[in-house]
Parts: sequence; C-alpha cells; structure tokens
Amino acid sequence: MNTETVEKARSYFSYLKNGIIYFNHASTGPITTKVKERIELFLKERSEEKIDDYYAFKDVADETKEMIGEMMDCSGERIAFLDNTTNGIIWLAQGIDWKPGDRIILNDVEFPANVYPFLQLREKGVEVDFIRSTNGIVTAEEIISAIQPRTKLISISFVQFLSGYRIDLEKIGKVCKEKGIIFSVDAIQGLGAIRLDVEKFNIDFLANGTQKWLLGLQGLAFIYVRKELQDKMKSAPIGWLAVKDAWNLLDFDLTTKETGERFQPGTLNNLGIYAFNSSMKLFNEFGFDEIEKQILSNSKYFIDKLAKIGYDSPLLLLPEKNLSGIVSFKSENAQKIFDILSQKKIVCSLREGYIRFAPHFYNTKQDIDFVVDALKNF
Repeated sequence: MNTETVEKARSYFSYLKNGIIYFNHASTGPITTKVKERIELFLKERSEEKIDDYYAFKDVADETKEMIGEMMDCSGERIAFLDNTTNGIIWLAQGIDWKPGDRIILNDVEFPANVYPFLQLREKGVEVDFIRSTNGIVTAEEIISAIQPRTKLISISFVQFLSGYRIDLEKIGKVCKEKGIIFSVDAIQGLGAIRLDVEKFNIDFLANGTQKWLLGLQGLAFIYVRKELQDKMKSAPIGWLAVKDAWNLLDFDLTTKETGERFQPGTLNNLGIYAFNSSMKLFNEFGFDEIEKQILSNSKYFIDKLAKIGYDSPLLLLPEKNLSGIVSFKSENAQKIFDILSQKKIVCSLREGYIRFAPHFYNTKQDIDFVVDALKNF
C-alpha cells in the first residue's frame, strides 16, 4: 500500500489530529468520519424524515450481510446479526442437542467469551477438555491431538488475544470435517485485519463483534452458521422474527426460516448496522487483501524493532502465516510501561501481564518507531 493510499486512509480518522497513536484496535476501533457521517444522517432521518422505514433498513442490512459474505466467502443468507460475540457463542452452546459424555475442546488462553458458555454445559454432563498453552500459544497440532472419540465440538479463536498467534484454521477444519466434529471460531481478534474463508476452512459456526478491527460500533455482532449445522440446532431459542411467516402476526406457526435470520430473534440494532455498512464500504474501498498485507508488514516490522531493544514477542520466530495484527510482549514492569505510554498518548492494552499493541492498516512505521523509542528507556 503506497504512501498516498495510507494518507487517504488516515484522513478518515479524526483522532490523529490530536497527536494520539492508537494501537488498540484489538480492544475497540475508533469511529471513522464515514461512520460519524452515517450516524448523523441516521439521526436526522429518524428525527425529522423517515421515522419508521423498515424496508429501507432491511435493504441496508441485506447489503451489509452480502459484504460480510464476500469478506468470508459465503452467502449473505448464512449471516445473522446479534448484539455481541458472547451471545453468538451462547446461541451455539444452547442450540446443540448435547448428550452426557459429549466432549468439547478449548484451551487455557481463550478469551472468556469463548469459554463460559461451554463450561455451563457441564450441567448437562458435557466434558470440557482444556489444552495447555506454551508461551501463550496453542497450535493446531495440539488441538487435533486432543481429539477423543466423544469430541463433539472444537471452539477456537482465530487469533489468540494475548499473544496474537494466528492458528491454522484450515488444518483443524479439515480434521473436524473428516470426523464429524462441529468447528466453531471466535474471529473477533482477527477479522478485519486478516482474511478468513469459512468454506476453505470448513468452519461450521463463527461469531464476531464489529467494534474492533472492523471499526463498527459496540453492541453489534454477527454470526455465520453453516446450513447443515443450523438444521441440527433444533433447541436454539426462537424469537418472533425467526419464523418463516413472521409478519402473519396472528398465525402462530413455529416453522423457522432456513436462512441465518432464523437466529435473529427480534428487533435489530439499526444504528449499529447502518454504521457497520459504512465501515464495510471503507474496507472495500481499500481492499481486504491490501489491508492484510499492510497490517502484516507493520506487525513484522514492529516485532523486529521490539526484539532489538529487548522485548521479545511470542511470535518472534514464527512464520508470517501465524502473525496477525496483534503484537505483544510480557513484562514484570507491564503496569509501569503501560502508564508511561499512556502519558505519551500511546494507546495500547494491558492484559494479564502483557503489553498488547494492535495497529491497523492506516498506522505507519513512523508511528511504530515513535512507540519503540518510548520503550527504550525501560
């Protein structure tokens, strides 16, 4: 991505005028000028003009799903909007017909959103097998080696939230397909920075909030559900918009929709979807492949620069296929480092003793150099 293109991208981020270096996209993405403009238009329409325009909103929602589908190589009909990643995973956990003795594979460096919904299934006699990490990393090979005859589901993060390790989803998905295991992915720490192909990777279920790398608003997420899995999720809750003939209001027919909308129980986050539609158009403007290349180039540069001043990322010696937008290191002085960086208007995260940086495609190597220089004094 050339300098001119990056500068154009930077023009959409108002906070840059205030001297802030924002390396925290794995936590919350900033609101772009495009999203701000769309929110202002939405508020004007809802307060002055098109106060109740369901069909205009449905067109925007459908268009947004199609863009999500293009990003992940699936039909927009397989996408459903929810309010957050956690609830997406809860729908999966509660929608499957579990039997006592069924097993789930997780790992000890998963974000809690991808753990608690499955731990609750112990009430139904489900066993949860935790894979232990090494240096903050769990590999595809370790996941696969833990499969047992009663393993029914594997749930994994696309990118591990502490180390930034990008797992080989294709390798896990291939084995899951061969063995008839449900393959679930929490994609929120990767999607928007790194491409993902649900068909190629044989993913059955995916949950993703829009507020991080995808630069949407908090309170909106989406799920992908493979049709074959949806047909098996008979025990998933049913809301009034989940049924086929929802607008035949007094014909109480429980026949559910065959599309992903079966998992949309009721009124959606209209504002969030309008905003996310604008974010997706921004990504399309610059191209997901080009964005990924820029992010990985930044990550490699950042990891190498940190190593030269004594801060080794867990990903330091790993190939590009395992890198993501997250660059982190662990330190006994993590709290002090975090406080000093904050004073210098460098925004990152402090997580479990890790300093975690997450620059996006519009962040520059000059930004990275500034952060590295600030760290040299520790």
